[in-house]
Amino acid sequence: MPKILVIEDEAAIRRVLVKILSEENDTYSVDEAEDGLAGVEKIKKEDYDLILCDIKMPKMDGVEVLEAVKKVKPEIPVVMISGHGDLDTAVNTMRLGAFDYISKPPDLNRLLNTVRIALDRKELVVENKMLKKKVSKNYEMIGESDAISHIKSMIEKVAATDARVLITGPNGTGKELVAHWLHQKSERANGPLIEVNCAAIPSELIESELFGHVKGAFTSAVKDRAGKFEAANGGTIFLDEVGDMSLSAQAKVLRALQENKIQRVGNDKDIKVDVRVVAATNKDLKKEIEENRFREDLYHRLAVILIQVPSLNDRREDIPLLIDYFTSKIAEEQGTAKKSFTPKAIKLLQDYDWTGNIRELRNVVERLIILGEKEVNENDVKLFASK
Repeated sequence: MPKILVIEDEAAIRRVLVKILSEENDTYSVDEAEDGLAGVEKIKKEDYDLILCDIKMPKMDGVEVLEAVKKVKPEIPVVMISGHGDLDTAVNTMRLGAFDYISKPPDLNRLLNTVRIALDRKELVVENKMLKKKVSKNYEMIGESDAISHIKSMIEKVAATDARVLITGPNGTGKELVAHWLHQKSERANGPLIEVNCAAIPSELIESELFGHVKGAFTSAVKDRAGKFEAANGGTIFLDEVGDMSLSAQAKVLRALQENKIQRVGNDKDIKVDVRVVAATNKDLKKEIEENRFREDLYHRLAVILIQVPSLNDRREDIPLLIDYFTSKIAEEQGTAKKSFTPKAIKLLQDYDWTGNIRELRNVVERLIILGEKEVNENDVKLFASK
């Protein structure tokens, strides 16, 4: 049931607005406040889906109410109600984040249409936040070691910028988690995050995958197709295993970074793109440069910020936290009760040589949960961990 708050100091207008809204839709729950101060107090205590607020009021005017709402509950759409002499102020409130403004006396159709659109927008914002929370849970960065704390601190500093980031580290360490965190905490979070595994795409197709192609550019190009850079416009492109990219594709990526433009394969028309580039590799790119397998100029373009993700063996103190996280997640996925690990079992896992890093630990924990008893002990670890 949508909850609407009407803040209006003129009792007659307030009653009319409440009556119109209540009669328009019996699912609307309409509350009222006689001035800005009373309205803000209600907003702090209640969760509203929409606020209709007069501009000129005693004690606290509508602009001050809007600013207060944006601080405490920014997701609530605020529609300003303006008298004839308040139009300039009403327009200015749009710059401050108001959803819309309605002139007095309110036109019935315009009022109800604005209310419907604003409520739909609020619902979308809430759904988007829930979806983001669900997505972010799948990409949590678990650990309190110095190395992981340093990475989290770097992400907080770098995410708000458009600086390019190169993430390095062995396979299975969670480089993609860093990329997701960078995107989710950035101002591009509402835009797409497009992932490209450069190692999984044949070298002859990588340019088409990244930049798209036009019909007839090659044998199987039966129609025009946009590439990943175009798909990521307004968001982030994550070039995973960038060290496996062909030199030809590297040259085109370099141009895209330099000019913010790309060309589809088979076409010389420039397409402007606004994309943040995050790259990752398990290779030593400086060594690749020495052996002429990676362009030095591209390396310097990508490595504005370097983030090194440690191997699991270098952050063993995080293993108990990771075990607890994986056991909870696996129990949730399988719909079973969460199993516990004895201290001795955890100690054995901490001492294990994790060549496959976090990916291997997750697989071992799942194996122990499936094959072990109610509580996983050191004998279970000895039996199953090394298989």
